[in-house]
Amino acid sequence: MRGEGLPEIAIRSFLAALRFVSAGGATTISEVAITPVESLPAACDLENFTEAGHRAASKTVVIKLNGGLGTSMGLSKAKSLLPVRPGVSFLDLIARQILWQRENWGTELPLVLMNSYRTREDSLAALAAHPGLESGIPLDFVQHKVPRIDAESWTPIDWPDDEALAWCPPGHGDIYIALESSGMLRTLRDKGIRYAFLSNADNLGAVLDPSILGWFASKEIPFLMEVAERTESDKKGGHLAWRDGRLMLRETAQCAEEDTSAFQDTQRHAYFNTNNLWVDLDALAQKFEDSPDGLPLPVMKNEKHVQPTDEKSPLCYQLETAMGSAIECFEGAEAIVVSRERFAPVKTTNDLLSLWSDAYEVSEDFRMIPVDAEANRIRVIDLDPIFFKHVDDLQSRFPAGAPSLTKCRRLSVLGDHQFGANVSIEGEVALVNEEASVEIISDGTVLRGG
Repeated sequence: MRGEGLPEIAIRSFLAALRFVSAGGATTISEVAITPVESLPAACDLENFTEAGHRAASKTVVIKLNGGLGTSMGLSKAKSLLPVRPGVSFLDLIARQILWQRENWGTELPLVLMNSYRTREDSLAALAAHPGLESGIPLDFVQHKVPRIDAESWTPIDWPDDEALAWCPPGHGDIYIALESSGMLRTLRDKGIRYAFLSNADNLGAVLDPSILGWFASKEIPFLMEVAERTESDKKGGHLAWRDGRLMLRETAQCAEEDTSAFQDTQRHAYFNTNNLWVDLDALAQKFEDSPDGLPLPVMKNEKHVQPTDEKSPLCYQLETAMGSAIECFEGAEAIVVSRERFAPVKTTNDLLSLWSDAYEVSEDFRMIPVDAEANRIRVIDLDPIFFKHVDDLQSRFPAGAPSLTKCRRLSVLGDHQFGANVSIEGEVALVNEEASVEIISDGTVLRGG
């Protein structure tokens, strides 16, 4: 790691995680060790804090996690460069959101990306298309990389065929160490920035909300997590809980097999982390003053094949942390319930097709919002991954754009189909093509189901 120029704090953090896991340290969190969260304050009740939020905006930075590649959708560049509208990417909309807020709030709100070593160049080039975005604060800092560990020997993987595969990102929990080691934390505080709003770049619902900011700043909360109510479709995702008098986050990888039923009980564990977080940078800096190693985040051990496309390649471990798990590190940390409009991540081309369609619209302040929030919550898109998994596949099979989905409850597509212009999906529609040739859905077709 030193040979790669990684800072000592990142090396210490990785070695501590490796020692813990290799010695058999528990990476799961037992159901008996936690207590469900029964109720929380709601963001919809914070309108009286909007003015305070506008005042606090001059001391606030928006930080977007931008280290992820769109590999699952066939991209070799930053996921945020995916198109959400013709010629408009996630990153374009994020830049426009920031510029709109600056103009309308009369404040110099800085935008900062946490890039990875594989997303930095393309992302900064994309931001260059938005003049005036610079704010006197660097536009990015870079998260660290750590060795992947051989599952048998517990030593770093050696993979001469592709040396890049010997390394991996350490999870988005690395953001706190990366802020410190890059000097970004000091730079922000020297510029008078006290509050940071952190969110994923692929979540276009995650826009700085002045009422939440005002409440967060007025109450002097050190760490705030936005959560949403879990539904059946969220049951496999992480949830919020209490442990030893503090809020904490339990992720899927931290759930023991015998606790799966309780973990997935959305009535018992009712709230999930949207990964929209608010951090008091003074409180974070104090953590680094108290301990040179920063925040003691729980370690997750993810098992992978060294060569993702070759299941015969050796197994390795990726040691990762989650940024939301920092909630347990701050005494006085809180969580607040937000609407699903603030959680619209894109994980697959199913999600991307929804965003492309008329089920979403771009608001005046450049948010992607559902036309009908309830219909959007229950709508299911299930495209055959053989033909629709990658973005190129999606574009070639929807050459005239997405069909109308405002009246769609479910769209299931099995086999190869190509959609014409102005196609509408209503109700629950299942399309099946078992032939080798593509089936064409003609222009103007209305597909109605039960």
